[in-house]
Amino acid sequence: MKYQKKIDNETLQCEICPRFCKLKVNQEGFCFARKNVNNEIVSTRYGKTTGLAIDPIEKKPLYHFYPNSKVLSFGTLGCNMGCLFCQNWHLTKKDSNILIEEKSYSPEIIAAIAKKYQCKSIAFTYNDPVVFYEYAIDTAICAHKKNIKTVLVSAGFINPKPRKELFSYIDAANIDLKGFSNEFYQKNCLASLKPVLDTLIYIKENTNIHLEITTLLIEGENDSDKMLKKQSRWLIDNLGDDTILHFSAYHPSYKFNKDKTKVSTLFKARQIALDEGLNYVYCGNIIDKNTSTTYCKNCKSPIIERNGYQALKINLDGENRCVFCKTTCKGEF
Repeated sequence: MKYQKKIDNETLQCEICPRFCKLKVNQEGFCFARKNVNNEIVSTRYGKTTGLAIDPIEKKPLYHFYPNSKVLSFGTLGCNMGCLFCQNWHLTKKDSNILIEEKSYSPEIIAAIAKKYQCKSIAFTYNDPVVFYEYAIDTAICAHKKNIKTVLVSAGFINPKPRKELFSYIDAANIDLKGFSNEFYQKNCLASLKPVLDTLIYIKENTNIHLEITTLLIEGENDSDKMLKKQSRWLIDNLGDDTILHFSAYHPSYKFNKDKTKVSTLFKARQIALDEGLNYVYCGNIIDKNTSTTYCKNCKSPIIERNGYQALKINLDGENRCVFCKTTCKGEF
C-alpha cells in the first residue's frame, strides 16, 4: 500500500510517519530512504542491506522471546528519527560522511539464509524498519513461509495506517522509548513522544506481538527520578506491570558529548522501576549477572540466569511457569 497524499501537481506528502515530509519530484524525505520519483514516493533502499549478522536474540534486546535462539539481523540506510545521540549514526545519518557498502539481498534469499543457519527469527534492526517497511513486510512473508519468526526493533514513530499493516507481519518487537517527555524528544530526537506512546498502546491492545521496551539512559537528559517514576507508572497503567523494560548504557556518539552512562545510574533506574511496580526490569550494554537475570515475580527466584547475551540456566517448566512456585512468566519460551 502506498502511504502518500497529493499536495499539488509537483508535490506529494509522505504519510508513513508523523514528519509528513512534502516532497517535490526527485526530492528525498528526512529519512533519506524514501524519494518522490515520477510523482510516486518509493523506497530507495528496497533489497539493499548494510550486511547480515547472526546474533543471539538477547542482543536485540529480547529477554523473554525464545532465549538462546539465533536471530538473523539486517537493516538498510536511513532513519526517520533525528536522534543527536544515535548509536548507529553511520547508518542512519546522511551527513555521516562514511561510505557504507550496500549489498543486494532479496526477501527470499534472506529467509533462505536464516533457514540455512537455523535462525529462529529474522530481525529488522540497525536503522529504523519504518523507513523500509515494504522490504520488511516482504521478508516477513518469506520468513513465515519457512516457519521463521519476525522481530522489529524500532523507535515506534509511525502513523496509524502503515503501523497496522507493518505490525500485522511481526511476532516480536523492541520499541525504543527514548525518554519520557516531549521536550526530550523535540530537543534530542527532532520528534515527538505521543506517536511512540500510541504505538505502544496499539501493540498492547490490537496485536499478539511480544513486546519489550528499551530506554537508552543519558545522564542529565532522561535519567531524573521524576521522569523515571513517571515513565514506570505510565507503562504499568497502560501496558501492565509485566511490561519488560531494558535500561541501556549510553556511549558518546554522533553529536552528543555527554559522558557514558555510569553503572550506578543504570542500577538506580532499574530500582526505581521495580519500586514503582514493574516486574521485569534489566540493565543493558553492561555485563552484570544480577540485573540481566529474570526473577520470578512471585517468589523472586532466578528463573532465567544470564551472563551477557547468553542464558545460562532456565528454571521454567513446559508451561512457562517458575519451577519453584508455578507462577507464569510472561513471554514466549
